[in-house]
Amino acid sequence: MSQMKMRQIDMRIRKAATRLLPMFVATVALLWTVTAHAAVPGLQGPSFSLTAQANYITQPDGAAIYSWGYGCASGSNPKFVPFAGLCPTMQVPGPTLIVTEGQTVTVTLANNLPAAAGNTSILFPGFKVTTNGGVQGLLTQEAAPAGSVTYTFQATSPGTHPYYSGTQPDLQVEMGLYGAVVVLPNTNQAGCTALGNELGGRTDYRLAPSAYDHPTTCYDREYMFQFAELDPRIHRQAEAQISAIASCVPTSTSTCPTRLDVVTEPYHPAYYLINGRSMPDDMDPAYAPNYPNQPYNGNPHMHPGELILLRVIGQGRWQHPFHEHANHVRILARDGNLLLSPTDPTKLGGRLEFTTDTTPGQAFDGIFYFSGRGLNWDMYGHKAGDGSVCIPDANGYYTAASGAPANASNYYEWCQDHDKALETNPIGNVATGGPATLPDPMIVTNGLWYSGTPYLGPDARLRAVGNTPLPPGGALQNPPEESGWAFMWHSHNEREITTNDVFPGGMLMMMLVDPPVFVIDETL
Repeated sequence: MSQMKMRQIDMRIRKAATRLLPMFVATVALLWTVTAHAAVPGLQGPSFSLTAQANYITQPDGAAIYSWGYGCASGSNPKFVPFAGLCPTMQVPGPTLIVTEGQTVTVTLANNLPAAAGNTSILFPGFKVTTNGGVQGLLTQEAAPAGSVTYTFQATSPGTHPYYSGTQPDLQVEMGLYGAVVVLPNTNQAGCTALGNELGGRTDYRLAPSAYDHPTTCYDREYMFQFAELDPRIHRQAEAQISAIASCVPTSTSTCPTRLDVVTEPYHPAYYLINGRSMPDDMDPAYAPNYPNQPYNGNPHMHPGELILLRVIGQGRWQHPFHEHANHVRILARDGNLLLSPTDPTKLGGRLEFTTDTTPGQAFDGIFYFSGRGLNWDMYGHKAGDGSVCIPDANGYYTAASGAPANASNYYEWCQDHDKALETNPIGNVATGGPATLPDPMIVTNGLWYSGTPYLGPDARLRAVGNTPLPPGGALQNPPEESGWAFMWHSHNEREITTNDVFPGGMLMMMLVDPPVFVIDETL
């Protein structure tokens, strides 16, 4: 690993030390936590001008991988949602295309790949596509080298869908020619009020109030994860052959090849990608300048009680078993097909999944949330007589329905656990007599390693470490109101959480839970 990359990782570890690390999460993984956030950034339709081009993507081991990707055509003027971003002429994955149900969508693709790569194209599974221009290919009309083709389809139903090359897909999809289409519903479902509105009317970064035309699909925040794997041997072959073809000089006895002949089997990936990046790079911000051709990150961020819409697509050859720590995922739909109860269409029919399997070419939408319910201890560190309040609403939580103010530091607390002690003999002003004996946070090693407290929220962080807290008990915490928990989300295939056989890496990221008083700014 390069010294530069090691310095970057060291800086991330230092940043991670300023966050609260929950004692029930693997400590090594938690050291990678940073405060970069993302929603589902993309381009707003219904018309898009894309190009297919070659460039390089980077990996945490310092490798620069020759790849192909879709991007915004030069001279186009894309509109970004939900916040301003970047759209290079080549990116992996390609730009997320965001449209609304019922719209007529047009995508014009220009083929700016090296001529030796031949034709290229885009398939839009789940939509009835018509084409204009291009040349006939096996699965759809294709853009010849330096040529173009236009695809048109009706966004017939909401949901998350993949798009990818339909030309020699064993090579072109592997090289990075894939992306996502998000179709938003064209109806407003009653009761789909974001939790952020209860917390003082905060900026809403969701693309729509609901995922589908159904009142049970409301959500507060959303994230896109496109899973893929990468075999660098294939990429090296393509790069070497293109270079050789470009430099070849024919003679009287020999001719130069004009097309690639890349061997794609046997398949041995060494990199496992979430949105084109591997851990820890996927936890840097979206549009980070050090990943010019990998603009999308993977770093879900939430408050207790928020309903998080997960949009997940399998873009590679392999199935990926992915585990989201801290709760199960309720599957809403697969490939844009909403799963409803066969006996009661007013209710969801998708199951709760401990590990969400992502099949190649398949997309699913699911709902995840963290509430702290069932911990059996007060996650805010309250104790009897400290003046704290938790009045349960009809569901047992402290919310506006039970009189909680928008600025309550324990908004959405599970009131059954209010004042319950965690620690047997804690330091500081928190409840005592609980079942656990935790490391003394006033010992330097413990205090820095665990960030001083197992409790959520800024006041709990200060109350739980005594009168003279060690950093990051206050001195290094910035902003001071952010004292959150981190949970590891990762593939359950062990080799997929490595980068070129080095752990940790690959399909691994952190899910961050912050107290309600911390405003999660999705534009950072």
